Amino acid sequence: MGNRRDDLLDAAIGVLASSGMHGLTHRRVDAAAGVPAGTVSNHFRSRDALLEAVVDRFAERDRRAADALAARHRPTTPGELAVALTELAHVAVGEHREVTVARYAILVEAATNPALRARLLTTGAGVNDWFMAWLRLAGSADPHRDAPIIMNHWTGVVLHEIAVPDPAFDPSAQIRALVTAVLTTGARA
Repeated sequence: MGNRRDDLLDAAIGVLASSGMHGLTHRRVDAAAGVPAGTVSNHFRSRDALLEAVVDRFAERDRRAADALAARHRPTTPGELAVALTELAHVAVGEHREVTVARYAILVEAATNPALRARLLTTGAGVNDWFMAWLRLAGSADPHRDAPIIMNHWTGVVLHEIAVPDPAFDPSAQIRALVTAVLTTGARA
């Protein structure tokens, strides 16, 4: 186990993943963390403060997962980038499913919560920088154009798998086709 604050935030991520935004309460997180009632509210006075801290925590966990992936992959072609993104999709819906479900729940909440939206943009900037570097390595002539095309598709693939799990989940062909088409078209343009 980590420090108490991280343990509480990991419990909150678990509550979000199992119960959604409506289920996220200080009391439920206390129960999930196995701590006395009131512990979570002592650390995070409001639900908004808890949500913002959860965003920071899953961004930290995402960075660790991205660093582990980057240690295994250095994509220098569209095909290699597609392989890395396919692996990342499997991680997102597999071992990191809980974090992924919590992230999607918070993304929907951010539509009506400007402070939460701002926090997501701040924490997401690091992921964007990391992905832009990968795009450049893989041959993107215009990473700013290519990143949203590829990552919005990837996000949709992962969201669909989270919502409607397929035991034979294998997005490799569509990810490869999209990455190749986007990077090849961009190189010719």
